[in-house]
Amino acid sequence: MDRSEQIKAGEVGAWVSIFAYIILAAVKLAVGKISHSEGLWADGLNNSTDIIASIAVLIGLKISRKPADQDHLYGHYRAEAVASLVAAFIMVTVGIQVIIGGIQSAVNPSPETPQWISAWVALACAAAMYGVYRYNLALGNKIQSSSIKAVAYDNRSDALVSIGAFAGIVGTKSGIEFLDTLAAILVGLVICRTAWSIFYDASHTLTDGFDTDSMKKIKEKVRDTAGVQEVTDIKARMHGNLVLVEATIRVNPSLNVIESHEITELIEQKLKTECNVSSATIHIEPFQTLSEN
Repeated sequence: MDRSEQIKAGEVGAWVSIFAYIILAAVKLAVGKISHSEGLWADGLNNSTDIIASIAVLIGLKISRKPADQDHLYGHYRAEAVASLVAAFIMVTVGIQVIIGGIQSAVNPSPETPQWISAWVALACAAAMYGVYRYNLALGNKIQSSSIKAVAYDNRSDALVSIGAFAGIVGTKSGIEFLDTLAAILVGLVICRTAWSIFYDASHTLTDGFDTDSMKKIKEKVRDTAGVQEVTDIKARMHGNLVLVEATIRVNPSLNVIESHEITELIEQKLKTECNVSSATIHIEPFQTLSEN
């Protein structure tokens, strides 16, 4: 499966999340309003932001499938990260609003207590969202899509938020009246935390950040390739979900061009099969001992 087909498969996961969030948000907002549950209402608002976030990821995936052109010679793969940034900003805005609303409810509590139906709806929605999480996580691992994995982790957070809403409602019905309001505030904090996580990952990718453990493994694979005398420089970065590597190696100066080129091909093949590197640019220099300098 090539990269374009992987992205197309990822779009299915985004659509699954969008439809799930639309249904769950509508149910939670309606039941939360009718049953006077602030926690379930806040959870419904959380899912409303997730709809926007999933749409942003879907748009990013579609743009990523566009082929390279004159002013995008490396393709459009980074559109996924840009879409994630947009989603993060939307999510943190709603999260702050939910927190403010929860604090206002704590200061001016409502005389109404949530009904039991809101607790069972929260629990059922948690189970449904956990199923969506498992589906998207498996899909993200299969196609190696960071954006779909991010959607999956957001799905998991939403399942946990619904469980928290359930606990808050049960606590309130058991006589601890502030728990439902507390659950609403905690939901707002979870939204902001998820937004920060998405923002950090996307900005790290866009600024050419790269995992240090993966970098260490790549360098070891290059250094251990037959014919490589020394690795003088090596860099790696993410381009969407593609790993791009640039390295400078030193080889025996008596090798001819063909022999040196064969070493670079060995490196490229090893990095592709063992480190999932999409493209490697290898620069060759002659190896010199101290006595030759």
